[in-house]
Amino acid sequence: MSLRDTHSPTSTGSGRGPGPALFALALGGLAIGTTEFASMGLLPDFAADLGATVPQAGTAISAYALGVVVGAPVLAVLGARWPRKRLVLALAGALAVANLASAFAPTFGTFVATRFLAGLPHGAYFGTASVLAASLVPRERRPRAIATVMSGLMIANIVGVPGATWLGQALGWPAAYLATGVIALVTAAAVWRLVPDVRDERRGSLLGELSALRRGQVWITMAVIATGFGGSFAVYSYVTPVLTEVSGLAAAAVPLALAVFGLGMTLGNQVGGRLAERAPVRTIAVGLGAAAVSMAVFAVTASSPVLALLALFALAFTTTATTPALATRLMDAGREGPTLGATLHHAAFNVANALGAALGGAVLAAGWGWTSPAAAATVLPLLGLVALAAAVRLERVERRRDLALAA
Repeated sequence: MSLRDTHSPTSTGSGRGPGPALFALALGGLAIGTTEFASMGLLPDFAADLGATVPQAGTAISAYALGVVVGAPVLAVLGARWPRKRLVLALAGALAVANLASAFAPTFGTFVATRFLAGLPHGAYFGTASVLAASLVPRERRPRAIATVMSGLMIANIVGVPGATWLGQALGWPAAYLATGVIALVTAAAVWRLVPDVRDERRGSLLGELSALRRGQVWITMAVIATGFGGSFAVYSYVTPVLTEVSGLAAAAVPLALAVFGLGMTLGNQVGGRLAERAPVRTIAVGLGAAAVSMAVFAVTASSPVLALLALFALAFTTTATTPALATRLMDAGREGPTLGATLHHAAFNVANALGAALGGAVLAAGWGWTSPAAAATVLPLLGLVALAAAVRLERVERRRDLALAA
């Protein structure tokens, strides 16, 4: 199935337009972003309560990321024959159940297992919701629709994560997961009520979705995401000690700094959605280049709290501005498997998470200092630019081949 076969809201029989439906789909991003990042802030709390050391508790974070990587392609393929609205509802329900189970986990081992389960719907939800959102608007407005769905994830870093962290500290860490489960249930209700049944939507197929994995363009674009976002995660993973030890901020001010980062992500996502409609490749290229510059500036100016916060905002803005264009590119590259293509965006995103954290940890272990992750990470978006150039070149080769076959 190609996205060219999907229809705008005019064919759904809904007179509301796509706005309420896109809002409903974005709520799922708020739940996902909250449960993913709030766990980092609550790590000492659930570690102490469940009898684990802080290093051991880190396995719960890794378990979630592993769940994303595994669940993204598997659930997208298994749900290929489902109507996308029904699949989104099922994924939101699974997210709610897994987070409620995390809140009531009796042992640390059980908690790790529930975090793995909570990660399974993550990528499949965003991938399916993105394709569903794209089917509700005219083709030229797809990047903006995808950006709206992704905005829930961005807003989570401004509102959801600080709120859940505060709630967990005030009422106990299970309260954060209970709140996230409630958001997921509200998402399911909103999707059921506000997202129209796209009557002309054609269902995918197992082989159709798997065909996306045969296309080199998909793998190269995933490499762009993994390297391009890897630099951002190298900075974000170790930003707290940089801000407290180098910038001189009090620990109580770190949530404000993270909110600045989240604000940059939110604005970058919205601006990137508009730019991707006009010049998608240029948007990706400029965003990656600017991200490399932002990391270098952060490494050099981290001793100044004001300049460090400005650099963090710029890094978040420039990196996230590439998201709508990259997500749209993956859906198009997948052709007959657009849902799997969109879902792989989030698998690559979590590879970026692991890659960035590993690079940052390696240079810190080598004794290069707190700002070394940002300095070393500048190479990652530059590698992303190399991968993007390869993707564009392959695209031109494929276009010439298709024209030759059509002649």
